[in-house]
Amino acid sequence: MTKSATDLMQEIIFSAVIDSIGALKAASKGVPNTLLRDLNAVHANTTLPDLPPELQAAIAANVRSAFTRLLREGYSVAPAGASAPRVASPPRDLADRAQQQRRRPPPPKPGSTDPRKPRGGGRPNRPPPKPRGS
Repeated sequence: MTKSATDLMQEIIFSAVIDSIGALKAASKGVPNTLLRDLNAVHANTTLPDLPPELQAAIAANVRSAFTRLLREGYSVAPAGASAPRVASPPRDLADRAQQQRRRPPPPKPGSTDPRKPRGGGRPNRPPPKPRGS
């Protein structure tokens, strides 16, 4: 049975955290004060060059192994621009759409046999109104 992406990522991250803690212990060379200092130096804005070299190497190895494991489990891993984006058809011009609608004959009216002959029902022809006042 294949693992879900969530389970796989949790295993990868857990392994990376454990390896990183081991690398921090190795970087301190068994001195508790050095280990505590290195742990306290890690904060939200820490960058990779700020970390001890042993921890940098562990992070690099874990990233490589994570990508390898994802590929082995059948997930695709590619840069953001590498996948072919879906290209939508270009929007049709409003003028083209209006022109096509003008070319269509009007739909036949109920009860009419010939759609080209308009039926009555409009305003009846009346003589123009007489001017007021004089």
